[in-house]
Amino acid sequence: MRGLFGSVRAKATLAATVVVAIALVAAGTAVLLSLRSNLNGQAGTQAERSAREVAADLSGGASYARLRLDDDQRPVQVVDEKGVLVAASEDLRRVSGTGTGAVKPRAPRTAAPDSGGATAGDHGGDDSGGGSGGDDKSGDDRGGDDGGRGGRGRGGGEDDDHASLEPGQIGAEVSFSEGSATLDGDTADYRFAAVEVSVRSKGALTVYAGAPLTAEQAAVRTALTVMLVGLPLLLAVVAAVTWRVTRRALRPVEGIRSEMAAITASEDLARRVPVPDTRDEVAGLARTTNETLAALETSVERQRRFVADASHELRSPIASLRTQLEVGAAHPELLDVTGAVEDTVRLQRLAADLLLLARLDAGERPSDTRFDLAALVREEVSRRPGVTMAGESAEVAGSRGQLARVLGNLLDNARRHARDRVEVTLRTEGPWTVLEVADDGAGVPTAERERIFERFVRLDEARGRDDGGAGLGLAIARDVALRHGGTLTAGDARGGGALFTLRLPGHA
Repeated sequence: MRGLFGSVRAKATLAATVVVAIALVAAGTAVLLSLRSNLNGQAGTQAERSAREVAADLSGGASYARLRLDDDQRPVQVVDEKGVLVAASEDLRRVSGTGTGAVKPRAPRTAAPDSGGATAGDHGGDDSGGGSGGDDKSGDDRGGDDGGRGGRGRGGGEDDDHASLEPGQIGAEVSFSEGSATLDGDTADYRFAAVEVSVRSKGALTVYAGAPLTAEQAAVRTALTVMLVGLPLLLAVVAAVTWRVTRRALRPVEGIRSEMAAITASEDLARRVPVPDTRDEVAGLARTTNETLAALETSVERQRRFVADASHELRSPIASLRTQLEVGAAHPELLDVTGAVEDTVRLQRLAADLLLLARLDAGERPSDTRFDLAALVREEVSRRPGVTMAGESAEVAGSRGQLARVLGNLLDNARRHARDRVEVTLRTEGPWTVLEVADDGAGVPTAERERIFERFVRLDEARGRDDGGAGLGLAIARDVALRHGGTLTAGDARGGGALFTLRLPGHA
């Protein structure tokens, strides 16, 4: 399973499909519930209308025999205040959900020759209901039992409603219930509406009328079937589209990956990954990858040059020292001890410089020790004749040893190129401590003012290794300055010559 959904494309497709499935199920459920509620409401409205039509006939004085109970082919029941069925639809054979399961009234509905007789017949039928019940004893018993339960089920609240109705008045409240009925041989589910009416000659009556729920059930079933069939098809479409779109979106990533694999195999850092012609995150990834490759290529090339230059610089003093020692071993009287010592010191300085550069390249951070830079400058100046200093006390934070190396390199470089004098100035400019080292030499050409800070770089006039050094002093000075959060630049001195400006963060 982990292998099946291990790719980004598979995960995106699965996530999109699940989210759409949840959304569709929620939306479908809401639609079905809303559809059922609306159709139930319509059925309730129809049932209420039928119940009120019968109630209107009763309030107008119509007898049970003259009620329009079969006009709409809907089940109708009329129950008195004792819960006894007094009128019902002729084709009604079974009913549930109305509070009384009786389908035949206790008194037969007979028409009288005149209205007075009809009224008397109604009253007689009502009064003698128990005696005539023998024609349908089981129906009367069920009707009486169900009616009693229905009457008790209405509770005191509805009795109060009965008592509050005036003769001929129809209750404004309507209650709904759901059940089933068999009408004219067909059994179906219905929504029943119960309406109260008060009749002068009959007392308080309850009219139950039902409206079929067949349309509602059919509509809900149809909608459910459509959703059950359409949901898998829609999810399949969503999964297919997501799979194709994700594959197309990730195609540049695959190109980047394959190119990076080829670069790793060939070790050719000059190659670059393809950048898609878009402005999305993948294009940004490709550009960043190329920038990383460019920086890596520069670093590797710089390291190669560094190793080559270091080997070249080390080869000469080592070869010279070996030659002197071999000559001294063969002819002790010809041993140049002074030259051997000078070569050894030069090797020692070069090794120290290389070690410091390696530590700086490794990301070594200076300490946060605070000290007076002016005192350090005075110490370095006192060791070198012909150098003057002017300035004020300034406190900085960092490595005292590394900054001493920076000052020593700047002063040695200035003395090497100066004619007569070297001046050191220390001052504070806002949050910066500024140290300037100026000489009266030939200066640094504008085009060379950045190149001189590269490693093993010496200008033409300093090509002699004995006089010009290994070309690491200024490179070390700038690297240390950058590690301390400062800068080191080259410019022109006021009276001519070179001016090196070191800026370090001062004491806050």
